[in-house]
Amino acid sequence: MNPNVTIRMATEEDAQELLSIYSPYVTQTAISFEYDVPSINEFAERIRNTLKKYPYLVAVEDNCIIGYAYASAFKPRPAYDWSVELTVYLKQDCRAKGVGKKLYLAMENILEHQNILNANACIAYSANNDDYLDNVSAGFHQHLGYVKVAHFTKSGYKFGTWYDMIWMEKILRKHPDTPSPFIPITAVAVERLLKQSI
Repeated sequence: MNPNVTIRMATEEDAQELLSIYSPYVTQTAISFEYDVPSINEFAERIRNTLKKYPYLVAVEDNCIIGYAYASAFKPRPAYDWSVELTVYLKQDCRAKGVGKKLYLAMENILEHQNILNANACIAYSANNDDYLDNVSAGFHQHLGYVKVAHFTKSGYKFGTWYDMIWMEKILRKHPDTPSPFIPITAVAVERLLKQSI
């Protein structure tokens, strides 16, 4: 992994840079099932809402953000408190350089300190690669120890094509008979944990 890449928590002020990374995934790929690029205000609101409970990390190289990852609720009901959904996006020219792995390892370390046990990823998938989807995300997650636990057929329609969707999961820690309570990100010493992840 590139030692010049550092990981820090995102802020609302990062919204423009993060949106510039995300936009091509909306307009040029089926990796995101969104049709329209969100506004800068909507994107900043997404960051703000995430940071109330979960980590939102950015990867920085030469003072520029080159990727980001965040956790969100797997489901809103309290019985799901120990599971999260993970999302990661990288600048197009920064893929396959270890940036995503660095983000995920830092993310998993933080999640374990929040008493999260299950990390899940919802991934667009196609039986046949095309101009909009190459299934690299599934391979990335598999490389990091995630396994496919669900496959939904033709569940998303974009660019005139039906795409499948898969769920991949990684168990971060053993499930105790009685789990420790979920700890919101606001109560976690994130900076200390990020220094440990470097």
